[in-house]
Amino acid sequence: MSADTPNDTPTITFADLGLPESLLKALTEVGYETPSPIQAATIPPLLEGRDVLGQAQTGTGKTAAFALPILADIDPKLAAPQALVLAPTRELAIQVSEAFQKYAHHIPGFHVLPIYGGQSYTPQLQALRRGVQVVVGTPGRVIDHLNRGSLDLSRLKTLVLDEADEMLRMGFVDDVEAVVKKCPDDRRIALFSATMPAPIKRIAQTYLRNPVEVAIKSTTTTGDNIRQRFWLVSGLHKLDAITRILEAETYDAMIVFARTKLGTEELAEKLAARGIAAAAINGDMDQKSRERTIQRLKDGQLDVLVATDVAARGLDVERITHVLNYDIPYDTESYVHRIGRTGRAGRKGEAILFVTPRERGMLRAIERATRQQITPMQLPSAQDVNQQRVSRFRDRINSALNGSDAELFRGLLEDFENERNVPMVEIAAALAQLVQGDTPMFLPNDPPPPPPRERHEKPARNDDYAPRPRDGERAPRPPRPAHDGPDVGMQTYRIEVGHEHRVKPGNIVGAIANEAELEARYIGRVDIRDDYTLVDLPEGMPPELLQFLGNVRVAGRPIRMRLATDDDLNQPTRRREFGHKPRFDDDGGARPRKPGGFKPGGFNKRPGGFNKSGPKKPRDPR
Repeated sequence: MSADTPNDTPTITFADLGLPESLLKALTEVGYETPSPIQAATIPPLLEGRDVLGQAQTGTGKTAAFALPILADIDPKLAAPQALVLAPTRELAIQVSEAFQKYAHHIPGFHVLPIYGGQSYTPQLQALRRGVQVVVGTPGRVIDHLNRGSLDLSRLKTLVLDEADEMLRMGFVDDVEAVVKKCPDDRRIALFSATMPAPIKRIAQTYLRNPVEVAIKSTTTTGDNIRQRFWLVSGLHKLDAITRILEAETYDAMIVFARTKLGTEELAEKLAARGIAAAAINGDMDQKSRERTIQRLKDGQLDVLVATDVAARGLDVERITHVLNYDIPYDTESYVHRIGRTGRAGRKGEAILFVTPRERGMLRAIERATRQQITPMQLPSAQDVNQQRVSRFRDRINSALNGSDAELFRGLLEDFENERNVPMVEIAAALAQLVQGDTPMFLPNDPPPPPPRERHEKPARNDDYAPRPRDGERAPRPPRPAHDGPDVGMQTYRIEVGHEHRVKPGNIVGAIANEAELEARYIGRVDIRDDYTLVDLPEGMPPELLQFLGNVRVAGRPIRMRLATDDDLNQPTRRREFGHKPRFDDDGGARPRKPGGFKPGGFNKRPGGFNKSGPKKPRDPR
């Protein structure tokens, strides 16, 4: 049975879908009014006990599409897993668990447990012994609990395979099938996937019984009410640039997106040190801390929220007028989700994107995917910022003139003026200096622009953003045909785990992806050797992040990450590669690598956008 949903928002309500009153009350409290297309198409058959095969992108509302019918069928008095949700990453597992908890607010005795690699087994075992009704986990950790006997699926009613194509790309398809085989025969299965590659179709045909098929067409377009601009990073450091924008732009509240958890915290601290009311949210924060920070933003106690993609999902704050991409996202879907935090409910919004010269290919890919042009912006000059500072200084004086204690201080200053014979204007200047502190009142003037190029220097290609050749350099070759790999330079690193430690590519990629919050598709080739492994990672990773990653443990060992040397690259050894097969010379032997790194597995350096066939999410760090 197939159900292709319409693009228009359905006119039915959640009450029309047959959900119990406890769930309808929770949905009202969280502000949900009408079901999304996938919810309207999926909830009724799941309530009837049917299997469902859903094709839908992230952000279409599929979590509620399977969570609500599961909760409608839950027996809170039975302290045993009645539903199991498999998710590809720990971030998604936590997000889905939080959604269950939110929807089950009025179901007494309900418990949901996220289980994933990288977390101690002890709290997970304790929670399973106490009893939970829903388990949300990554495939590897779920298999571990099944092998230990700590996860009992004998009372399971529903199995959900969320983002199945991501689990396939991350190498979990065998684990997924192993879990399905351990479920009772009378369970119902809901399988959701953004794409339907052959292995996913085979799983659906093998294990789903006469499923209802739901296909939701996604659109990667941005709202017309959001003005999109980019600044080509040059000259100024990005921190100085964002400070100028925050001082010169008229905004109510702003979300700034950084690529890593460490990046959010560092940037928020530096902005706060410059007098900006900023705070960070990321995947390391517990739910209560996250909610407190967001409430401070809603109440006007914060003006800037620095966030990662994962932490900002589902965030809807009316005050947000600007979104600034401090680090460019690695895929177009993330960009659309990011800037969707502003311009909501028909309001005007502003989106600003920082683009380094190396990231111009990503900019073009975003423009192609969204079918909208992002216009270049002129960074506010030092004079613009200084004018704003003078204006704010005068506004503060005007506000203070009408303060309740103005009369008291006026008398004190008149006494001081008469006693010391100091003009009032000099007293006022001294007080202003006390208020300003050590922070300079004005920015120094910008340096003059560089002299124009000589006429004989011609652009390398007909492209507004193409780099020009320097003196003595060859002009770049004409662009190759469009390709799906993002325009990112790579460096090769050595980590101290290999075949003798029984490590797998998924263990390495999952650990790095989760700890660095770096999408797995941007981890290049993983070349496992006898006692060490070579991994390709994007250029320009902060030293602090590399130092942090060096202490991450894989297969029970710290990986001690460092840049690879020529000896590491060319050392003959038994090796297995993940991402690309080794090339061979004329004699059939493996051709040694050249110094300077690998061609990454998830993408290459050709311009033209992103590789849609590579993994998009972090992997299970088991």
